[in-house]
Amino acid sequence: MKKILMLHGINHNMFGKRDPVQYGTVTLEEIDGQLQALGRELGVEVDSYQTNQEGDMCLRIHQAFTDGVDAVLINAGAWTHYSYGIRDALAILSCPVVELHMSNIHAREPFRHVSVFADVVKGQICGFGVDSYLLALRAAVSALR
Repeated sequence: MKKILMLHGINHNMFGKRDPVQYGTVTLEEIDGQLQALGRELGVEVDSYQTNQEGDMCLRIHQAFTDGVDAVLINAGAWTHYSYGIRDALAILSCPVVELHMSNIHAREPFRHVSVFADVVKGQICGFGVDSYLLALRAAVSALR
């Protein structure tokens, strides 16, 4: 069975409590539950990881490389816009990487319009709320075919 790693970034443990205008009221656990259910439907295993520590995120990406995961989904939150460390860790991966965001980062503050990951990911999905996660999973599975 193909293994997909979902990486949740900084402050995502606060989904459901944080800025409901941008992120809705869904919790991280509910998002992961929806990913698990869709993963079963698509015939893949989804493993989720969340951290508020940038170095820990890099270490988890390194572990994904070592483990040979088949694809990675990443919503790095604010790190998307400035973490060259995470960008460089993602560049190590040889599997498809799909960047995603619940909000439309291009319709928000100017600093959010830039993704330092853009040149090392397969693609980006943003602006569809929780559906951004599900669309990203579908895109990753499609990229594996």
